[in-house]
Amino acid sequence: MIDIHSHILPNIDDGSRSIDETFNLIREAKNVGFDAIVSTSHYMEGYYETNVPEREVWVKAIYENLQAKNVEINLFLGNEIYMSENIIKLLEERKASTINDTSYVLFELPLNAEPLNLYDVIYEMQQYKLVPILAHPERYSFVQREPELVYDLVEKGVLMQANYGSIIGQYGQKAQMIVKKFFEGNMIHLLGSDVHRQNTIYPKIPQILSELNSLIGEKKLEELTTTNPNLVIHNKRIDIDVPHMMKLDFKEKIMIAKDDALEKIKGMLKNKKK
Repeated sequence: MIDIHSHILPNIDDGSRSIDETFNLIREAKNVGFDAIVSTSHYMEGYYETNVPEREVWVKAIYENLQAKNVEINLFLGNEIYMSENIIKLLEERKASTINDTSYVLFELPLNAEPLNLYDVIYEMQQYKLVPILAHPERYSFVQREPELVYDLVEKGVLMQANYGSIIGQYGQKAQMIVKKFFEGNMIHLLGSDVHRQNTIYPKIPQILSELNSLIGEKKLEELTTTNPNLVIHNKRIDIDVPHMMKLDFKEKIMIAKDDALEKIKGMLKNKKK
């Protein structure tokens, strides 16, 4: 298996906090069956701006150390780029990077509000022959309310990467429900851990794989965990299944509305205490 989304480099973003934690994360990944990890540190203008040359040094040094210790696992460089009108410029100036210097770009959106220029940014990436991969679509609140957006993006050539943890409710009931609907609708193309801390997601991978196997079958699971990530790393084309529009039923809409209302009330109470 290949972990296409991780935050394993130390003190680069909100992921690993030390070189010891980095090596512990890699050992955890190896122990549950990962043969390769793509380091996709956040790149967010004004917050996380460690450039490509510096991250390349880290990846090379960590890999050489692993080899010296006879730990057989491959490491690749990438980024999880916070959506920006400057994505092309950031890539050209080697501030941010595609996955393993390929045409595939992992990007993320604000969690709570759909960017007005989303389609413009995607169109520009595609004009430069890049393939956009949207990180964890199931986690965005606006997608949870209107999952049809993901169908539309897939139709326009955007690939979707879901987080392993979403399957077991790590990001809440809404994300868990939505990601399962995406699986049913052929709208997930890659899986990633999005790991930030040791003893969090990697030890749960065997349980998650078992649940996924029951949900989508062994062949599809192999495709999302190994085949497609391998195609990305080697800059090969991914042929996707035809997506199916998955609309929320009445009960699902009620559940999301209730959850949104509770979150709003909690936010108001929190602000009131301040």
